[in-house]
Amino acid sequence: MNCENMTGKELNVIFIKSIQDYHILDTVDQIMPSYFDIDSFEYLLYSKNWIDTVQWHLEDIIRNPEINSGELVAIKRRIDASNQDRTDKVEQIDDYFVDKFKNTKALASARINSETPAWLLDRMSILQLKIYHFKEQLNRFDVGIELIEKNRIKLEVLLDQEKDLEQCFDELMQDYESGIKKMKVYRQMKMYNDPNLNPVLYQKK
Repeated sequence: MNCENMTGKELNVIFIKSIQDYHILDTVDQIMPSYFDIDSFEYLLYSKNWIDTVQWHLEDIIRNPEINSGELVAIKRRIDASNQDRTDKVEQIDDYFVDKFKNTKALASARINSETPAWLLDRMSILQLKIYHFKEQLNRFDVGIELIEKNRIKLEVLLDQEKDLEQCFDELMQDYESGIKKMKVYRQMKMYNDPNLNPVLYQKK
């Protein structure tokens, strides 16, 4: 896998493509398209955002007040599984960066960033979903101008945040490359999906 020196803006293009591709059919049951080599860094980013996009819409569906109990439980379990898939994908992305900077010599004064590159990209991925859907809200004809204007103001904030996070990513890469910061990754170690760690599950054995 190789992202060479892709900037935050260039990585956001991949997230945006995933979101646009999803909305061609706009269904949570569709199969993710195959545009990138499965071993590529681009594939990791695209599939990460695809997980986020499907989950975004599952979260909408589960809040339907008319949803029946059976469907509610099924979707809640899909969301739980999606959260695990999301975490696994983030950790795969961090593995890429650990390997990328493994031969970079950190300065004696090097600092550790509280947020790994992959979790920063996670925020960027979710932010692109917010931007897409707030833009969508501006084209509604069933609401008043007051709500439209409120959404426009929120979108402006999101677009400002988009530029800031792109800059944060670029600066973090520069810090790693120069040795100002050093990579250190902690796994999430989620317990609720592990039958050996969730007491509700292991007490049933």
